[in-house]
Amino acid sequence: MSPDERAGFAEDDILYFEDVPLDRTFVTSGRTVTEADVVGFAGLSGDWNALHVDAHAAAATPFGGRIAHGLLVLSMASGMTTRLPVLQGLQPSLLGMTGMSCRWPAPTRIGDTLRIELTFVKAEYTSSRTRGLVTERRRAVNQDGAVVLDSEWALLVAARPKDAS
Repeated sequence: MSPDERAGFAEDDILYFEDVPLDRTFVTSGRTVTEADVVGFAGLSGDWNALHVDAHAAAATPFGGRIAHGLLVLSMASGMTTRLPVLQGLQPSLLGMTGMSCRWPAPTRIGDTLRIELTFVKAEYTSSRTRGLVTERRRAVNQDGAVVLDSEWALLVAARPKDAS
């Protein structure tokens, strides 16, 4: 994303449901998946699957070596996108996440550098019209352009209060 595509969303802007920029894609800076990330996530999650932590066992799999946990990549996508100005602007009106779907079309290897592409794909008011459901697509793409995570996130976002300008 060029600097011009980031323009229009200052960190102190408060965005509401009505402000969600449908069909615009925002891209994070890169972040490299490290050995420490994988080991730390295994300890935090309790997922010590050999595919992630045992080089010898993982070498015998179709992946030919260790790969990062899919849920680690999903967590990274969540954290990396929260730093985007558009999501910082939505933070005060974000009421919660109501659902998610995801798939991992390719593995993430230790040493891969990921960027997250965030696109707002749908926005519908709820019956009260005081809030709406927003669907985001977040894709993690590695340094070679391979999509390693494709996910949709359903968020509940407050509508602009009647007394707000």
